[in-house]
Amino acid sequence: MGVPPVMLSIAGYDPSSGAGITADIKTAAALGCYAVTCMTAVTIQSTQGVFGVRALEPELVVRTLNTLADDFDIAAVRIGMLGTGAVAGVLSGFLASRRMPNVVLDPVIRSSSGTALLDEIGLEMLRGLLPLCDVVTPNVDEAAELAFTEPLPAGATWETALPWLRNAAARIHDLGAENVVITGGHLQTANDYLSFHGPGAANEEVIPGERLESRFTHGTGCAFATAIACGLAKGMELSQAIRAAKEFVARAIRSAYPLGKGTGPINHAG
Repeated sequence: MGVPPVMLSIAGYDPSSGAGITADIKTAAALGCYAVTCMTAVTIQSTQGVFGVRALEPELVVRTLNTLADDFDIAAVRIGMLGTGAVAGVLSGFLASRRMPNVVLDPVIRSSSGTALLDEIGLEMLRGLLPLCDVVTPNVDEAAELAFTEPLPAGATWETALPWLRNAAARIHDLGAENVVITGGHLQTANDYLSFHGPGAANEEVIPGERLESRFTHGTGCAFATAIACGLAKGMELSQAIRAAKEFVARAIRSAYPLGKGTGPINHAG
């Protein structure tokens, strides 16, 4: 058996293991990668919501990152919850100096239950990370916040959504992002929208999806971004990695088992 590619997860800790670094470890293992992790924050949460957040000290975060980078040949990075602008700031310095390959930014701004997971300074610092990453994976709500644009109306049709997605992606490109994939889990069609910069022009691709009605969707954004990072680490092209990640998340939702009393976790081993 060969040595698996190493994927670095930079994210918060979810004690219910539906999202964050423990979910990233499960995703990486399921996809044939080895996950090393840097915790940015500790949360008190379950399938029923987030009840407390404590960010780690920036010095601890950057020391962890440098220690891992000195020891491992890191093939890809998944950035999730950062918590504070101070943590985002030290991460920016780390990425600028280390030049990690295949950096996937999952812009975690608040939980699905509405709890803020990033302070106001952190949101601005998050925008500053965009030029240092290879792809950013916001959902439609996160895309609106990153792009300084009005939210997409709930229940919008695909015909209404597509111009909005193009505009939001263009604004995120203007902030320095090279590749933008806006996930469509909140849309009627569940299509994902990929916008990427090719030679001399921007290009787009619509990745079809299927809406799955399930209460087991906790951590889908983390799993999607981590699966993209794993695909890139294994040598896939970006579009191929995104399609494989979308299929992985769909399988994980379909095969989820009943855990918890709220929005339960997906089955990362499914």
